[in-house]
Amino acid sequence: MTDRAFTEREFIPFNDNPFGLVYDEALTENVEGAVNIRAIQYPYRDFTAVANVYVPAGYDEAGSYPAVVVAHPNGGVKEQVAGTYAQKLAENGYVALAFDAAYQGESGGEPRSTDWPENRVEDIHRAADILLQYPGVDPGRVAVLGICGGGGYTFKAAQTDKRFKAVATLSLFNSGEVRREGFRGSQVDTIQERLAAACEARQAEAAGQPAALTPNMCETATPAQADAMPYDLYREGYYYYGRDCAHPGSTFSYTVSSLIELAAFDARDGAQLIDVPLLMMMGSRADTGYMTIDCYERAVNAPVRELLEIPGATHIQTYWKPEYVEQATAKLVAFLGEHL
Repeated sequence: MTDRAFTEREFIPFNDNPFGLVYDEALTENVEGAVNIRAIQYPYRDFTAVANVYVPAGYDEAGSYPAVVVAHPNGGVKEQVAGTYAQKLAENGYVALAFDAAYQGESGGEPRSTDWPENRVEDIHRAADILLQYPGVDPGRVAVLGICGGGGYTFKAAQTDKRFKAVATLSLFNSGEVRREGFRGSQVDTIQERLAAACEARQAEAAGQPAALTPNMCETATPAQADAMPYDLYREGYYYYGRDCAHPGSTFSYTVSSLIELAAFDARDGAQLIDVPLLMMMGSRADTGYMTIDCYERAVNAPVRELLEIPGATHIQTYWKPEYVEQATAKLVAFLGEHL
């Protein structure tokens, strides 16, 4: 692998899983001839990014496989829901790369938890650079799957990255819209004050002070407070990220100064540039569903455009609940099988 832009590295587990995975039915060992997971690292700007690559049963470096980049949610890491779907894809014959976004997880970048849309979109472009170099990957059959915030950034990245021959999102979250306007428009009236605070935070960083972070809900809220939250995204996210699939690299916080960049971003802008088959999946009960529909309706030039509403599912339940994961996986595999 010395002639490629990535190198293999050691796993650094923090739990009983040797790969540090935190999702149900995660791999616990690499068995010859079965689905395997490999840890890699690669240069990214002036630091190093990391990813896990899942390869299908019987994988042969001399073979020719379809492949998928998998982008995780805001604040998430590759060992959570991105790993769930990457493993499912590998079980269905795909090489799948799940990466840690820059400035979070095991990837480098300072200040930590910087959440600039430009970076998150570049993460996906860079992951494509690497996946297209991975042994056995067919460059004509590469797709991208984005989940939650990673879905919004995937929707943006795919507008100009024509290496992706198909695009899929799950429970898309339009980060710029929500940080600017609040969830379901709940903070429209405070944007100027919040931008002023973000600018103060940036100036403090420029003066050498530590980056100020937004509150981490999993640390500041009690279960009773979480249960009283009005939106399923936050109610259920509290338990998914804070208890059931907790990971030390995952956080709800981001730098206060990031709002300067986030407020100017909107995943919907440029949607007409998507000109490959597009699959958008969401839970029928998800509070975030309107974001998927907004983006779907604007992607008017996708030659194939499919919207899957998973009956009964909320946003977070599409991450882990077996019957919903299976429905999303079945649709995703069928869609990619037809269009890659």
